[in-house]
Amino acid sequence: MARNRTFSLNIGWQALLKDAGLQPGLVLRRAGLPDDVFSRPERGLTTEEYCRFWLALEKEANDASFPLRLVERVSADIFDPPLFAALCSSNMMQAVQRLARYKQLIAPMELDVLVDEAGVLCVSPRWLSAPLVLPLSLQIAELAFLLRLLRLATREPVNALSVVLPQHLNEAQGRHCARFFGTEIQLGESPTIRFSATDTLRPFLTLNEGMWRVFEPELRRRLSELNETATMAERVRAVLFELIPGNAATIETTAARLGMSKRTLQRRLEDEGENFRALVNRCREDLARHYLGNTRLSGYEIAFLLGFEDPTSFYRAFQTWTGQTPETVREILRFT
Repeated sequence: MARNRTFSLNIGWQALLKDAGLQPGLVLRRAGLPDDVFSRPERGLTTEEYCRFWLALEKEANDASFPLRLVERVSADIFDPPLFAALCSSNMMQAVQRLARYKQLIAPMELDVLVDEAGVLCVSPRWLSAPLVLPLSLQIAELAFLLRLLRLATREPVNALSVVLPQHLNEAQGRHCARFFGTEIQLGESPTIRFSATDTLRPFLTLNEGMWRVFEPELRRRLSELNETATMAERVRAVLFELIPGNAATIETTAARLGMSKRTLQRRLEDEGENFRALVNRCREDLARHYLGNTRLSGYEIAFLLGFEDPTSFYRAFQTWTGQTPETVREILRFT
């Protein structure tokens, strides 16, 4: 799988920092980074620059609870590719598996995921080419984001089963973290968070209505909005636009969502001169064109949101659909 060698800071970071009471410009200057970092996500930050950014956040905030305050500002109303795709998952198990793939595409880091015999989910972020001592705030924020995701998606006040950090917390940090995670922080070799089997399999309630309405108004088609005259192909497309971001666009899942068997769905589509795989590809193409024309998402991010294993597969498929590269279509759409 292709791997990105830099960390991206998109424009959403500015609002997030402001909401947390921090001045983005002051943070960047303290970190020795250009003022236009947030408006030029394609530039990316090296691991060393990214760590400087987090150290600057620590100093500028001067508050033991700031990484938790930052994470608590994350909401479903902010379009962020990993959050969007995770919220479209069926449960925490699937969401973490998707995030583990996504991390490799957009940053020089990995998520190590392990499920034990009791069904307990253990997740450990790992930074590649990182300094010996990572900013503590960064490690806390990565673990806190996972718990925030679970709470957002299930609308339940769930807590972590356990949390491990490789550095000692001072009294204030320990108090804030214990309150946020719902458990005392343990000292260990690497940052790790564990979730109970019950919480890991809690159904996600988020198909993310807010982001769909704002981000993809012309593509979103709820089944409830389709009248009796809608064709089966239209009904399938409505379901696929929900399933594709969660990488769950199979004919079995689609048939279940429509309340019919796979065989019945295949027959109904054949009666209309359609087939399921062609519909999936058309939906993917429509979504790809929307992303290319209306966002600054990279090829890595678009590939991920369309359920491809890597950007190369997306580029190859896009050229098959359109006879053009994504970059060419983006330029065309920009001037139309």
